[in-house]
Amino acid sequence: MSKTIIAPSILSANFAQMGSEIRRMEEAGADWIHCDVMDGIFVPNITFGPKMIKDIRKTTMLTLDVHLMITEPIRYIPQFAEAGADFITIQVESTDKVEETLKEIKNRGCKCGAVISPDTPVETLRKYLHMCDLALVMSVHPGFGGQKFIESSVDKIIELKKLRDELNPNCIIEIDGGITEDNVCLVKQAGAEAIVAGSAIFGSADPAKTVAKMKL
Repeated sequence: MSKTIIAPSILSANFAQMGSEIRRMEEAGADWIHCDVMDGIFVPNITFGPKMIKDIRKTTMLTLDVHLMITEPIRYIPQFAEAGADFITIQVESTDKVEETLKEIKNRGCKCGAVISPDTPVETLRKYLHMCDLALVMSVHPGFGGQKFIESSVDKIIELKKLRDELNPNCIIEIDGGITEDNVCLVKQAGAEAIVAGSAIFGSADPAKTVAKMKL
């Protein structure tokens, strides 16, 4: 890929000002908007559903990267696709219908991706990678923003890059969790191409400067 993709996570946004928060990210030079959907079952937190995606879609032309941290996500693929998601990614741990769910995402006209939590081996992705437009390594435990980066995630990105290059060179490698200006170079050197960051960007005194540094 020719450039790093920066995807601010709206989990760190002010939900009461979502429209202006999205515009702030556009002005800062963000490429995508990362939307974490949590159901309080797969993870111990609840965020939002398809209506939030639909409303965000009305405010921006940026790519909407929708990460489903919900049980049996296949139930809700039609709603999120119709709401305007560009990418829909699912946790491989959340369902025994991973392949079927990825196919459903594609059938609904979206790009699809598989996500692994910190305790899930990269090798788990082998059987799905050929189908994926995106493969996401969680560098914190899914459920809450603001967690500390798990250092072993760097090795997982290196391993994933080898697997990706072997099976599906067009698949984008994404990382999410605890990414800051201080560690972004490390994960990019390991092979991460799309960077999800929440508080590091939304909480920055100068988001444009932060985004620019992360893209370097």
